Amino acid sequence: MSMTAELQTAAYITAAVLFILSLGGLKDQESAKRGVWFGIVGMAIAVIATIWGPGVELSAILIGAILVGTVIGAIVAIRVEMTGMPQLVAALHSFVGLAAVFIGLNSDLTVQEFVSNAEKIIHEVEVFLGVFIGAVTFTGSIVAFGKLAGKIDGKALILPMRHLWNVLIVAGSLVLLVLYMQGAGSWTLYAMTVLALILGWHLVMAIGGADMPVVVSMLNSYSGWAAAATGFLLGNDLLIVTGALVGSSGAILSYIMCVAMNRKFLSVILGGFGGQSGPAMEIEGEMVAIDADGVAGALEDAESVIIVPGYGMAVAQAQQSVAELTRRLRAKGKTVRFGIHPVAGRLPGHMNVLLAEAKVPYDIVLEMDEINDDFPSTDVVIVIGANDIVNPAAQEDPNSPIAGMPVLEVWKAKQVFVSKRGQGTGYSGIENPLFFKENTRMYYGDAKASMDDLLTRIT
Repeated sequence: MSMTAELQTAAYITAAVLFILSLGGLKDQESAKRGVWFGIVGMAIAVIATIWGPGVELSAILIGAILVGTVIGAIVAIRVEMTGMPQLVAALHSFVGLAAVFIGLNSDLTVQEFVSNAEKIIHEVEVFLGVFIGAVTFTGSIVAFGKLAGKIDGKALILPMRHLWNVLIVAGSLVLLVLYMQGAGSWTLYAMTVLALILGWHLVMAIGGADMPVVVSMLNSYSGWAAAATGFLLGNDLLIVTGALVGSSGAILSYIMCVAMNRKFLSVILGGFGGQSGPAMEIEGEMVAIDADGVAGALEDAESVIIVPGYGMAVAQAQQSVAELTRRLRAKGKTVRFGIHPVAGRLPGHMNVLLAEAKVPYDIVLEMDEINDDFPSTDVVIVIGANDIVNPAAQEDPNSPIAGMPVLEVWKAKQVFVSKRGQGTGYSGIENPLFFKENTRMYYGDAKASMDDLLTRIT
């Protein structure tokens, strides 16, 4: 027995409200867990209301698909490490895009009856837009997954006349739309699908590693708009609302991150960032190493300490050791705070989640704008696995791929210790002059092992 249309509508409204509350709860760390639960409950209501709603046959195939999807989702959620979360998010975006493509193609294959010619035109535009956005999202997300997972080179692929090729693909898709609406046949829809798949691949391939956090957020927005277009196609109000929420929030987050990185939003979307515009500035000096005794001695003498975590901390899973070091230093009466760059790691909020997992107090975890002015009066800064977000080349080298990007000005502190595996560059492949400055010492080794070594000396 299925629920009535009225009851399904009420369930959809409830789910939509819970999704809005979920987004609101994610505004800060204190309410994030509550926000996640709002989203979980809202999605559970949406799924139940859909499969038990009018017009849906609860067949063995549907039940089997739900069970298989649930098991796969649970296994992935249990096994994924925080270091793998960015590429997992990118992969999940590709599923949304692919679903939009399949639904659009299926709608084209299904015989439709229209009350008026206007309704037919609207339906055809909905099919075309849904497939186009979904196809761009699918291949773009696959490329983003490959770059984040290290399976595809993170450098920007700059093809000759790349913007012209993008324009020609979009123009060709519009021509195919006109032909499709004039009854030229389904081949126009299939041709557009191929063009959109190529466009999604090219757009993300043309974006360099320095901008990959923005790409993940941008693809999140694309997947939302693909879902909204599918909602119009299926006449599903909840899908329209949910897609609009995801699409608009993803776009806003992308814009905020572009501001934080001094990027132009449209330029990132069109691709082509992450490459140098001229010869890199020559770096003078040499890297000077220090051992655990030297770092521990400096921490014992310091009154104020700022810790700047990066992707290396996530890879080494050093957050618990960092949290314990923080507790011991604070117990000695020292001021310890964390400086978080908006794009630290490879996903927005990556470092905040790790520190919250290690139970670091929220009030000592500060954003870049809140803490940047305090570095000159800080005794010791410990940089753990961060590179591009503390790179002074952003301010000193106009030819740097990250020129103009706001960074944490750690080099202004009295002493800087950089915990790093070796002398390699960061994810964007840019050399860091910070490592060669006179007040910087390199504390080489695995981040967790290095922090644990410090803990044996600071009791």
